Amino acid sequence: MTTADDPPITPTEKRTLEDLDGTPHARLFEGEPKTIRLTLAEGDGVAAHQHPDREIVLHVLEGRLAVTLGDESHELDAGDVVRFDGAQDIAPKALTDATALLVLAKRADGPNTD
Repeated sequence: MTTADDPPITPTEKRTLEDLDGTPHARLFEGEPKTIRLTLAEGDGVAAHQHPDREIVLHVLEGRLAVTLGDESHELDAGDVVRFDGAQDIAPKALTDATALLVLAKRADGPNTD
């Protein structure tokens, strides 16, 4: 039960990944946390970039990805889930046609400018 002093409850949202437009990125929901569907064809990738004010969870839904995080590279298969700090170079590349879901959460330990 909520009272007048409680913060408002965020409404429940439901989306289907297949209904999203845009490649390689499609934003699933507006607001926080940022939730992105990443779709890459075999051999395609995203240039190295950073999200310094974010912690990231990446779930490979289909296919295989090689993800470079800083100086390390990780090969991920469908079903793999990784969590990492966005304050490093991030460069995913599709080893096969691949789809992943990314959640970019604001860091709890500092100001958020992203």
